[in-house]
Amino acid sequence: MAKAIIGKKLGMTQVFAADGALIPVTVVEAGPCVVLQVKNMENDGYDAAVIGFGDIREKNVTKPMAGVFKKAGVKAVRWLRELRSDKAVEYKVGDQITCDVFAEGDVVDALGITRGKGFAGTTKRYHFGRGPMKHGSKSHREPGSMGPRYSGPGGRVMPGKRLPGHMGVDHATVQHLRIVRVDKERNLLLVRGGIPGATGSCVTIRETIKPIKPPQIQQAKKAKK
Repeated sequence: MAKAIIGKKLGMTQVFAADGALIPVTVVEAGPCVVLQVKNMENDGYDAAVIGFGDIREKNVTKPMAGVFKKAGVKAVRWLRELRSDKAVEYKVGDQITCDVFAEGDVVDALGITRGKGFAGTTKRYHFGRGPMKHGSKSHREPGSMGPRYSGPGGRVMPGKRLPGHMGVDHATVQHLRIVRVDKERNLLLVRGGIPGATGSCVTIRETIKPIKPPQIQQAKKAKK
């Protein structure tokens, strides 16, 4: 990973390309981010940069974090992210990273935390099929069998069983999105497609770590299917 930035998801809209095509995009307020710490191979065992973004009131900053900001000599920020990169050593504490590290056409990955959807059943959470809807059935949306049918040791619900529970608020990554537009004056990135997270949440935009395969390979795989 050579290029990365954190920002705030503002929502989705649509823009027109030069050829008149309508493109759905997610608008991200990306930066300016400040570098709070630079980790290197000698002291930490890996190269990384800790960057921060977002406004926060002074009274909401904890004393330990206030010490971190004071040591770095920067203003308190809302979100912190550690970004690993071989080029992290090129940064210095106090440096700013702006949205112009990306250019139109760059392929990126978007990282965020999915929206919370509360307690959900297996039909919504895992797309289970429903049971019979006749009057005699009592298993319309129930998950079904719980585990082995014998008692004693082993007669239990096995780990990993898909059951009702908390849905959402998971770390998610969407790969191979494309930068449609970079607005340096307003610190905005327009990314084609959807990005995980609710409006106002923190997202990370980084240069994709998996190269896109040539069209010939993709067409060959589709032909095999």
